[in-house]
Amino acid sequence: MYAIIRLGNHQFRVEKGEVFAVDRIPGKVGGSVDVTDVLFTANGADIRIGTPTVKGAKVVVDVLKEQKGPKIRFTKFDRTDTYRRKLGHRQPQTLLKVKDIVC
Repeated sequence: MYAIIRLGNHQFRVEKGEVFAVDRIPGKVGGSVDVTDVLFTANGADIRIGTPTVKGAKVVVDVLKEQKGPKIRFTKFDRTDTYRRKLGHRQPQTLLKVKDIVC
């Protein structure tokens, strides 16, 4: 069984027991979060497509930890001045584990 969920303007295909990272969401580490934006569920031949979400479906996820994503580096440069800057950014993320898919 799997589901397609929407979290923070991103869509994820998840299965029970899967671990995945999303942009930081509110929730305590060690707690659980109910995701009700379920767009699609499939259990063998039983397929449910939402318009826009599947009614009564939810995905329960555990919050494992909060972390930072990979470093993205970028530069600012002005050829007419002696202006050079090398900057970086690490996006905060939340690591989630799917506990249950209810549909």
